[in-house]
Amino acid sequence: MATVSPPWSYTLQLPHDPRAPGIARATLRTVLAAHGLDELTPTAELLASELLTNAHLHTQGPYALRIRSSDPDRLMVGVWDTDPRVPPGFREGAPVGVPPEDAERGRGLHLVRACANAWGVSVLRELGASKGGKLLWAECQWGGLR
Repeated sequence: MATVSPPWSYTLQLPHDPRAPGIARATLRTVLAAHGLDELTPTAELLASELLTNAHLHTQGPYALRIRSSDPDRLMVGVWDTDPRVPPGFREGAPVGVPPEDAERGRGLHLVRACANAWGVSVLRELGASKGGKLLWAECQWGGLR
């Protein structure tokens, strides 16, 4: 049972540092535990891990983890980065196929699409001090977990 009714959100700003994804995952676990949502931890952590790793490997600047619950049964995990390019796996109409068995990369966004109840991308334009970039997000629902 959640201790605070939605809506609530947390944002963790992260430097481009190899330790950042692990710190973000630990923060996510702490937030979910504090809200009594431990049952979401495995799915939410997988979604966050894949999105965070994608941001770290494919961009050069800082990135951020956003955790938000706007409905009583829905959790959104999002990762913002400064690069406005949308990864092929998140493009509109992109195939959902599994990468070949011998592929060394390319499974992360497939896992997000397979495990999330909903997913998407928002490309952000630069506004004043805002750096633009994109927000990749995935949602999971309790009671509706895959």
